[in-house]
Amino acid sequence: MTWGNKLVFVFIAFAALMGTLVYKCMQQNFELVSKDYYNEELRYQDKIDGTNNANKLSNVKVDYSGDELHIHLPKELNGLALTGDALFYCATNSKFDRKLPLQVNDEGLMNVGLRILAKTNYILKISWQVGNEQYYNEQSVDLK
Repeated sequence: MTWGNKLVFVFIAFAALMGTLVYKCMQQNFELVSKDYYNEELRYQDKIDGTNNANKLSNVKVDYSGDELHIHLPKELNGLALTGDALFYCATNSKFDRKLPLQVNDEGLMNVGLRILAKTNYILKISWQVGNEQYYNEQSVDLK
């Protein structure tokens, strides 16, 4: 094999490697944290204020047993009319994200069926409002 043939072989191998890398890169899925991240950033002060308000209350507790996840809101809010939602945010795959309206009983308990959630790590983002006060809490939930 002459040096010219070797040089052509190296160029062909390099082109094949570059083509493979470009193909692999085009198949990669890049997800943003949120599709509406700019507007969420503008409302970030609301999360800070809600977190400060929630820190004045007792803790939000999350546990699961059997096929249900239990979210316990602070006891100071028992019996009060509140509105809000619970976002189960999966950082690795947005297809697993679930947003549910808060439906708590008089004891401040919300039950969520585990069949609607994937077996993965979530960040549970709970935001609720009582009167004019906003509250916000984030917790890590591992459903593996």
